[in-house]
Amino acid sequence: MSTLPSSEKRRQPPSVYTVMLLLSMLFMLIAVIAMWIELRRWGDDLWNTRSANPTVMVMPADDVHLL
Repeated sequence: MSTLPSSEKRRQPPSVYTVMLLLSMLFMLIAVIAMWIELRRWGDDLWNTRSANPTVMVMPADDVHLL
């Protein structure tokens, strides 16, 4: 048994799993910020469909390929 008085509270050191959880939360936050920056940089071009003019090439059909 411990010789310390019971009124004194000691904190346990963080476990390996707590440190891994905090690191994963930090890296996820960095990833979200990086994706937000990329969306701000390139997102306007992806969502702007009014300027997209599709082109169609019409080829005449041969009699050979119709059989």
